[in-house]
Amino acid sequence: MKLQSQSRLSEQSGFTLVELVVVMTLLVTVIALASPSLAGFFRGRAVEAEARRFMSLTRLGQSRAASEGVPVILWLDANQRSYGLEEDSSYTDQDQKAVEYTIDGNVTVEIGATDAMRVAVTGNTLVGNGTSSRRHSSLPQICFEPDGTVSDTSPENIRLMDRDGRSLWVGLSANRLSYEIRNQEAQRVTKRR
Repeated sequence: MKLQSQSRLSEQSGFTLVELVVVMTLLVTVIALASPSLAGFFRGRAVEAEARRFMSLTRLGQSRAASEGVPVILWLDANQRSYGLEEDSSYTDQDQKAVEYTIDGNVTVEIGATDAMRVAVTGNTLVGNGTSSRRHSSLPQICFEPDGTVSDTSPENIRLMDRDGRSLWVGLSANRLSYEIRNQEAQRVTKRR
Protein backbone atom coordinates (compact mmCIF):
# COMPACT_ATOMS: atom_id res chain seq x y z
CA MET A 1 0.00 0.00 0.00
CA LYS A 2 2.77 2.38 0.90
CA LEU A 3 4.54 1.64 -2.37
CA GLN A 4 1.46 2.56 -4.44
CA SER A 5 0.98 5.91 -2.67
CA GLN A 6 4.66 6.78 -3.18
CA SER A 7 4.48 6.00 -6.89
CA ARG A 8 1.33 8.18 -7.32
CA LEU A 9 3.05 11.00 -5.43
CA SER A 10 6.12 10.85 -7.67
CA GLU A 11 3.94 10.91 -10.80
CA GLN A 12 2.14 14.08 -9.64
CA SER A 13 5.05 16.11 -8.21
CA GLY A 14 6.95 16.96 -11.41
CA PHE A 15 6.63 19.54 -14.18
CA THR A 16 5.93 18.54 -17.74
CA LEU A 17 8.19 19.68 -20.55
CA VAL A 18 5.42 21.89 -21.93
CA GLU A 19 5.03 23.67 -18.57
CA LEU A 20 8.77 24.32 -18.38
CA VAL A 21 8.84 25.69 -21.94
CA VAL A 22 5.91 28.02 -21.20
CA VAL A 23 7.58 29.34 -18.04
CA MET A 24 10.91 29.87 -19.84
CA THR A 25 9.13 31.70 -22.68
CA LEU A 26 7.42 34.02 -20.19
CA LEU A 27 10.70 34.73 -18.42
CA VAL A 28 12.51 35.56 -21.66
CA THR A 29 9.68 37.88 -22.70
CA VAL A 30 9.67 39.73 -19.38
CA ILE A 31 13.45 40.12 -19.43
CA ALA A 32 13.40 41.36 -23.03
CA LEU A 33 10.79 43.99 -22.16
CA ALA A 34 12.49 45.11 -18.95
CA SER A 35 16.12 45.22 -20.09
CA PRO A 36 16.06 48.65 -21.82
CA SER A 37 14.65 50.36 -18.75
CA LEU A 38 17.03 48.46 -16.47
CA ALA A 39 19.98 49.57 -18.59
CA GLY A 40 18.89 53.20 -18.21
CA PHE A 41 18.46 52.71 -14.48
CA PHE A 42 22.00 51.36 -14.08
CA ARG A 43 23.49 54.13 -16.25
CA GLY A 44 21.76 56.69 -14.02
CA ARG A 45 23.15 54.98 -10.97
CA ALA A 46 26.65 55.19 -12.48
CA VAL A 47 26.50 59.01 -12.55
CA GLU A 48 25.25 59.11 -8.98
CA ALA A 49 27.93 56.67 -7.77
CA GLU A 50 30.68 58.62 -9.56
CA ALA A 51 29.46 61.92 -8.07
CA ARG A 52 29.42 60.44 -4.57
CA ARG A 53 32.92 58.98 -4.98
CA PHE A 54 34.21 62.33 -6.26
CA MET A 55 32.54 64.14 -3.34
CA SER A 56 34.12 61.71 -0.89
CA LEU A 57 37.49 62.50 -2.41
CA THR A 58 36.94 66.25 -1.95
CA ARG A 59 36.18 65.69 1.72
CA LEU A 60 39.22 63.48 2.12
CA GLY A 61 41.35 66.13 0.40
CA GLN A 62 40.13 68.88 2.74
CA SER A 63 40.65 66.68 5.76
CA ARG A 64 44.18 65.67 4.72
CA ALA A 65 45.18 69.25 3.92
CA ALA A 66 44.00 70.51 7.30
CA SER A 67 45.37 67.63 9.35
CA GLU A 68 48.75 67.34 7.59
CA GLY A 69 49.25 71.07 7.02
CA VAL A 70 50.20 70.79 3.33
CA PRO A 71 48.29 71.59 0.13
CA VAL A 72 46.44 68.58 -1.29
CA ILE A 73 45.54 68.36 -4.98
CA LEU A 74 42.49 66.62 -6.44
CA TRP A 75 43.31 66.38 -10.14
CA LEU A 76 40.98 65.37 -12.97
CA ASP A 77 42.03 64.00 -16.36
CA ALA A 78 38.93 63.85 -18.59
CA ASN A 79 40.96 62.52 -21.56
CA GLN A 80 42.42 59.59 -19.62
CA ARG A 81 39.10 59.17 -17.74
CA SER A 82 40.72 59.28 -14.31
CA TYR A 83 41.06 61.45 -11.22
CA GLY A 84 42.98 61.24 -8.00
CA LEU A 85 44.16 62.86 -4.81
CA GLU A 86 47.72 63.54 -3.71
CA GLU A 87 49.80 65.96 -1.66
CA ASP A 88 51.29 68.84 -3.62
CA SER A 89 54.58 67.51 -5.00
CA SER A 90 56.41 70.72 -4.05
CA TYR A 91 55.97 69.66 -0.39
CA THR A 92 56.77 65.96 -0.66
CA ASP A 93 58.62 63.68 -3.06
CA GLN A 94 56.17 60.79 -2.89
CA ASP A 95 52.72 60.67 -1.34
CA GLN A 96 52.13 57.26 0.22
CA LYS A 97 48.41 58.03 0.62
CA ALA A 98 47.82 59.09 -3.01
CA VAL A 99 44.81 57.50 -4.69
CA GLU A 100 43.64 57.31 -8.29
CA TYR A 101 40.27 56.26 -9.73
CA THR A 102 39.01 55.50 -13.20
CA ILE A 103 35.80 57.20 -14.34
CA ASP A 104 32.94 54.80 -15.09
CA GLY A 105 32.57 54.04 -18.81
CA ASN A 106 28.97 55.30 -18.84
CA VAL A 107 29.94 58.72 -17.45
CA THR A 108 31.42 61.76 -19.19
CA VAL A 109 32.92 64.75 -17.38
CA GLU A 110 32.95 68.49 -18.10
CA ILE A 111 34.91 70.93 -15.98
CA GLY A 112 33.60 74.45 -15.37
CA ALA A 113 36.45 76.89 -14.86
CA THR A 114 36.50 80.06 -12.80
CA ASP A 115 38.18 83.18 -14.22
CA ALA A 116 41.06 82.71 -11.75
CA MET A 117 41.48 79.13 -12.95
CA ARG A 118 41.54 80.22 -16.62
CA VAL A 119 44.33 82.69 -15.86
CA ALA A 120 46.26 80.07 -13.87
CA VAL A 121 45.89 77.43 -16.59
CA THR A 122 46.91 79.73 -19.44
CA GLY A 123 49.81 81.18 -17.45
CA ASN A 124 51.16 77.94 -16.02
CA THR A 125 50.10 75.10 -18.28
CA LEU A 126 53.40 74.76 -20.12
CA VAL A 127 55.76 75.10 -17.17
CA GLY A 128 53.52 74.30 -14.21
CA ASN A 129 53.40 76.41 -11.09
CA GLY A 130 55.03 76.17 -7.69
CA THR A 131 51.88 75.14 -5.88
CA SER A 132 50.68 72.25 -8.01
CA SER A 133 51.68 68.67 -8.46
CA ARG A 134 54.34 68.32 -11.18
CA ARG A 135 52.81 65.11 -12.50
CA HIS A 136 49.36 66.67 -12.96
CA SER A 137 50.24 70.37 -13.30
CA SER A 138 48.56 70.81 -16.70
CA LEU A 139 45.29 69.18 -15.59
CA PRO A 140 42.31 70.86 -13.94
CA GLN A 141 42.81 70.65 -10.19
CA ILE A 142 40.99 71.36 -6.99
CA CYS A 143 43.59 72.60 -4.55
CA PHE A 144 42.91 72.37 -0.84
CA GLU A 145 45.08 74.80 1.09
CA PRO A 146 46.82 73.75 4.34
CA ASP A 147 43.96 75.25 6.34
CA GLY A 148 41.42 73.10 4.45
CA THR A 149 39.98 75.91 2.31
CA VAL A 150 39.47 75.64 -1.44
CA SER A 151 41.93 77.59 -3.59
CA ASP A 152 40.57 80.40 -5.80
CA THR A 153 42.01 78.66 -8.87
CA SER A 154 39.89 75.55 -8.30
CA PRO A 155 37.03 74.85 -10.73
CA GLU A 156 33.62 76.07 -9.67
CA ASN A 157 31.81 72.95 -10.83
CA ILE A 158 32.28 69.61 -12.47
CA ARG A 159 29.45 68.13 -14.53
CA LEU A 160 28.97 64.36 -14.67
CA MET A 161 26.68 63.09 -17.45
CA ASP A 162 25.39 59.73 -18.58
CA ARG A 163 24.66 58.70 -22.19
CA ASP A 164 21.03 59.80 -21.89
CA GLY A 165 22.05 63.36 -20.94
CA ARG A 166 21.12 63.14 -17.27
CA SER A 167 23.54 65.22 -15.22
CA LEU A 168 24.78 65.83 -11.73
CA TRP A 169 27.15 68.62 -10.75
CA VAL A 170 29.79 68.67 -8.06
CA GLY A 171 30.10 72.38 -7.37
CA LEU A 172 31.36 74.86 -4.84
CA SER A 173 28.92 75.53 -2.03
CA ALA A 174 27.50 79.04 -1.50
CA ASN A 175 30.14 79.86 1.14
CA ARG A 176 32.90 78.54 -1.18
CA LEU A 177 34.41 76.42 1.60
CA SER A 178 33.51 72.99 0.23
CA TYR A 179 31.86 71.17 -2.64
CA GLU A 180 28.35 69.72 -2.89
CA ILE A 181 26.36 67.54 -5.29
CA ARG A 182 23.66 69.33 -7.27
CA ASN A 183 20.98 68.08 -9.61
CA GLN A 184 19.94 70.05 -12.70
CA GLU A 185 17.38 72.21 -10.88
CA ALA A 186 19.80 73.14 -8.09
CA GLN A 187 22.46 73.98 -10.69
CA ARG A 188 20.08 76.41 -12.45
CA VAL A 189 19.36 78.20 -9.16
CA THR A 190 23.10 78.46 -8.43
CA LYS A 191 23.82 79.96 -11.88
CA ARG A 192 21.22 82.71 -11.33
CA ARG A 193 22.94 84.04 -8.19
